[in-house]
Amino acid sequence: MTSTLSASTSGSFEIGGDLAVTRLGYGAMQITGSGIWGEPRDRDEAIRVLRRAVELGVTFIDTADSYGPNVSEELIREALHPYADDVVVATKAGLTRTGPGEWIPVGRPAYLKQQVELSLRRLGLDRIDLIQLHRIDPEVPVADQVGAFKELQDQGKVRHIGLSEVTVDELKEAQKTAEIVSVQNLYNLADRSAEALLDHAEAQGIAFIPWFPLATGGLVKDGGPLAEIAREQGATPSQLALAWLLKRSPVVLPIPGTSTVSHLEDNIGAAGIELTDEQFRALSDAV
Repeated sequence: MTSTLSASTSGSFEIGGDLAVTRLGYGAMQITGSGIWGEPRDRDEAIRVLRRAVELGVTFIDTADSYGPNVSEELIREALHPYADDVVVATKAGLTRTGPGEWIPVGRPAYLKQQVELSLRRLGLDRIDLIQLHRIDPEVPVADQVGAFKELQDQGKVRHIGLSEVTVDELKEAQKTAEIVSVQNLYNLADRSAEALLDHAEAQGIAFIPWFPLATGGLVKDGGPLAEIAREQGATPSQLALAWLLKRSPVVLPIPGTSTVSHLEDNIGAAGIELTDEQFRALSDAV
């Protein structure tokens, strides 16, 4: 591991070919209340986490209008506005909230456009660098949902468009309406169900943003390969899970989230871990 704690050692990636970010980012879902609903238990700590992330070289922050709802975006603005030139805040629209832990896809174009306008206001931005369709609404044609973002892109209110929780076929369908520069799916060492999408994204130079990157399941137990390689590297199992994602493909941008500075710093430590090919295979084969 490197002695200097910095996300920048994870390398960089250009989203859409023109938006450079540090590969190890921060996911801002956990800075809200229980059930991703309402205010955080410790608002001051949430602000500290966001500011510390940027201090440690994180330039890619991922949020959504539905986190709170609204709370995550409001906290990001309070902590970081005016944003440093290299900081990219990506957000999402397309999931509405009826209560703690409840998420309902709404992809009507008028709703999506309204939500982007509100995100612009909450984040204090004139343009959102990356807007992502949080879920495809099965009740609305994909072309209409992506088309709503394309209209805003043509108006200069959106720079790039991404998708979340999609299949390869859904990505191809969306690409008929607009250029798609990123996909965000559940993917981690223990759950690689989105492997085909990752391979497809890599082939096209599309950013792949794995959410829930730290799920290690039973791999953490003593005597398991994760524990053994953690000892070799002088690292924590969660750091190895992130290092594995960073080595898996150059298009992968992990966004581990946390509500505490200490956990944030532990996650950032993953940027300095260089797995050997042998260690990478051992972790891959363990599942």
